Amino acid sequence: MQWVLSIAVIVVGLLTIRPMGPSGRGLAVAALFVVNSASMLARRLPEHRVSPRVAQVWLTLGVIAAAALIGLSSSGTGYLFAFFTAGHIGYRLDTRRALLTAGFCSLLRAAVLYLRLGPGYEALPWVFGLTTGAPVMIGILNRSQRQAVRAAIDAAESAERAARAEARTAVLTERGRIARDVHDVLAHSLAGINMQLELADALIDTGDLEKVREAHAKAHGLVKESLKQAQWTVHALREDALPLRETLASMLASSGHRDALTVTGTVREVPAQAVQNLLRIAQEALTNAARHAPGGAVAVELAFAPAATTLRIRNRPGTRPTVPGAGSGMGLIGMRERVALLGGTLTAGPVTEGPHQGDWEVEAVIPQ
Repeated sequence: MQWVLSIAVIVVGLLTIRPMGPSGRGLAVAALFVVNSASMLARRLPEHRVSPRVAQVWLTLGVIAAAALIGLSSSGTGYLFAFFTAGHIGYRLDTRRALLTAGFCSLLRAAVLYLRLGPGYEALPWVFGLTTGAPVMIGILNRSQRQAVRAAIDAAESAERAARAEARTAVLTERGRIARDVHDVLAHSLAGINMQLELADALIDTGDLEKVREAHAKAHGLVKESLKQAQWTVHALREDALPLRETLASMLASSGHRDALTVTGTVREVPAQAVQNLLRIAQEALTNAARHAPGGAVAVELAFAPAATTLRIRNRPGTRPTVPGAGSGMGLIGMRERVALLGGTLTAGPVTEGPHQGDWEVEAVIPQ
């Protein structure tokens, strides 16, 4: 629309403004017409390429050139240059500068008309000349609207960037959780299975078939245990919320530790994220107990306090020989990461005093 108006003003001025020629007054009018046309077309320059100070100088010179064109021409629509230049003052400059420049523009046009320097004294040139400061208000309103739209766009873009960052953080967090779940299920079991199979291969050369069968039996047992843990993990990943007490009891029963769960305090609903992480901690602790203390009794306590939920897994020393080899070393790290995500604390180590001295205990405390 601005392009159409600018071109229309220039074309109408070219057809109506007189005198316009190669010498004398006509040359001066032609030069002022070119300057005013350039000032009109400069309205389309991007704002980021024109500093406020340059815009102030350019528009002030445009105002003076428009007044001079009105004063030198004997006929035509030179006053339209002044009118539209004033409108752009309000759009380009801040409110204070725009009002001062518009006031100067109106006084200058009034002086030109009062001194009878313009192309005749018809009503239309007088009205346009005396009101050339009025379009600045339209320019100011357009600038305010543009700034409001730009602020809304910036706010939307900022919100979109924040949403993308939040989504990326959520993806990374979920990756970490899945990595811990995969480790809990696979790392220990696969290491144990591999060790038993390597032991069986080594025993084949000795001819001791009984020990070979024993190693194969242990490997099969580890495979069954891995499948059971994988089922629990897939179930936990698919469910938003699992019943903590019932799931712990079922997990202990499937591990051969029936009636090992003790619940104290008033049972309440625990957030889904806390439930999933507590179940993974219990699974990791039971896996470690089976590996490092085979045959030892296991006791699990779930305590509900007003300020926190506490899970303790305690196992007695093993009654059967442990299988040689070591785990990945990531079990305790994964448990601590899970508790840290919930703002809680985790302790793991031997019990040094009390009736359970000599046991190994893992304790996770999750704040309410």
